[in-house]
Formats: sequence, structure tokens, C-alpha cells
Amino acid sequence: MNRCRWVPEGDPEYVAYHDEEWGLPSRDERHLFEMLTLEGAQAGLSWSTILRKRDGYRKAFASFDAAKVARFTAKDVERLLADPGIVRNRLKVESTVNNAQRILELDSLADYLWGFVGGEPLVNRWKTLAEVPAETAESKAMSKDMKKRGFRFVGPTVCYAFMQACGLVNDHTVNCFRYAEVS
Repeated sequence: MNRCRWVPEGDPEYVAYHDEEWGLPSRDERHLFEMLTLEGAQAGLSWSTILRKRDGYRKAFASFDAAKVARFTAKDVERLLADPGIVRNRLKVESTVNNAQRILELDSLADYLWGFVGGEPLVNRWKTLAEVPAETAESKAMSKDMKKRGFRFVGPTVCYAFMQACGLVNDHTVNCFRYAEVS
């Protein structure tokens, strides 16, 4: 079976993530908040580290219910900094609480984010991993606007990784079996 070449075949969790989730268009508010959090948490770390801690994140951050996370206090942040189930980085933990508060200021997180791609996935036709950019005009625009609204850990590279993960863009390589499935 042909997969995108970045998928480590020896890691079943990573393979399952690619085969079942990555690049599938999502408009689910909790899933979008989760992926925004996880992509920001990954900064400086490997994606496999984040995947292994995903269940820990779901427990720690109220299954990514933005209304609940937005009410987290300084005491909650301290509790989370002692939780080995997540990346214990103060700035990343505080950014999740902050981002939940920013989400509540929007009418719809899904409508807001999908607005950067005109409401439909952008379909690319990459033949090799080397062709896939780290950021695009759309991810730069998303990052700039999100920062203006007070979101954190949303640089253009994080935003593009988020866009790929949530199917705002189809960046499966054309030889990958998932390319046609998510197009």
C-alpha cells in the first residue's frame, strides 16, 4: 500500500493516524481545538511524542471543550504542569487556556478557520515530500489574523501543519492511497 513517504511504517500509531485521520476534512469544533492545541504543542518536538500523549491531552483539557478550558485558573495550570500525560511547558499550557478563551469570542471556530481556504479544501498535487511547503500564503494569513485576535502558538508553520491535519488542504502525495479518498 502506498502512503505518503513521511509516515514511519514501523510505528503503528503513526500509520493509523495517517491512514484514518490526517488530511480528512474536519469541521468539528472540539477536533479543531484539539488539533490546534496539539500542533502548537508539537513545536520543537516530534509528532510521535504528541501522538503518544494525545489521550493525556484529552483528559487534561476536558476533551477539548473550549468553554470548560477557558475557565481554567492559575491553579489548573499548575496542576497541568505536573501532569506527565502532556508536554509540561508553561507557555504551551497557558496558550491552550488562552486559545480556548479566544475561541469563545468567535461565532464558529470551524467557519473562521475554513474561511482561510474559501470553505473548501485546497487540493495540491505533490509528487514528492520535498515539494510540500512548510507554510503558504493561506497559513501566513491565518497566523497573522489569529495572532491579531490574541491566539498563541499559531505561527505560519504551525498553522499549515494544522491545515494539513484537519483537511483544509490535501497534502497527501498523489501516489498515496489517501490522496483520492480525501479529495
